[in-house]
Amino acid sequence: VSTQSTGRHFFFSMTEQNAYFKIIKQDHVAELVLKRPNKLNSMDDTFMEELRTLVHKLQNDPEVHVILIWAEGKLFSAGLDLSTASQMFTDSEKEDQVQKNIQFYNTVKRWQESISCLNKCTKPVIAAIHGYCIGGAVDLVTSCDIRLCTEDAKFSVKETQIAMVADIGTLQRLGRVIGKGIAREMAFTGEPLGSERAYHFGLVNTVYPDKEKLLAGARALAQKIASNSSLVVQGTKLTMNYADEHSVEDSLNQVALWNTAFIKSPDLMEATLAFFEKRKPVFKSKL
Repeated sequence: VSTQSTGRHFFFSMTEQNAYFKIIKQDHVAELVLKRPNKLNSMDDTFMEELRTLVHKLQNDPEVHVILIWAEGKLFSAGLDLSTASQMFTDSEKEDQVQKNIQFYNTVKRWQESISCLNKCTKPVIAAIHGYCIGGAVDLVTSCDIRLCTEDAKFSVKETQIAMVADIGTLQRLGRVIGKGIAREMAFTGEPLGSERAYHFGLVNTVYPDKEKLLAGARALAQKIASNSSLVVQGTKLTMNYADEHSVEDSLNQVALWNTAFIKSPDLMEATLAFFEKRKPVFKSKL
């Protein structure tokens, strides 16, 4: 744990180690870091459970306004760890097949919830991707709000090439992000999409030359978001998520109700006062 003061602002930094992730908190931004580079940051049941637990923890931490996800090692993630997941796909004469099928279904639903918690989290989630982003990793990043990547990044719906239908979010979210045609091309072929095309089709907002510049850019973006009112930023994400699933008319009604309930906030008064005093606002809402 470390702290430092610079003028009016107080910076707090803390690192928390977990089995699959570490969390670095600094100045209202929590970095959720995949930390198993020797395993190519692959995903298994423990990964999914830890992801869900930590995201829920960050959701409920009022000091965290933005979540930034990145990975240690030479790539973002190789996706599903087939060596540990193979038992899910093999049959045994000693096991009841119906029971095994139910267990498989329940596992898939749990994993879906782990991935979806990033989208459901009211705090903005940024994914900073370098190198390969394969299979389940595409599920993960498409559940995030904003994606940035390096020039060497490659995105692949690899499940198709190993005779699986992607089942924890990619097929439901990818087309909404990049359009149906290119999403179906990726899903039907399993071939990787490079950073240039990923940017062209809107999968990523910005492409950086290397990982160092990627993380610098991602952190700057996270801090810019975190400097705004957390009440307003989270309300904006909730409103945009609602609009994704509802008609324009229903969504307009939802945002009218939101502002009816929350617009008269201390943060609005602070923003107004700061404007007239020609200074930056200091928001105090904690959500």
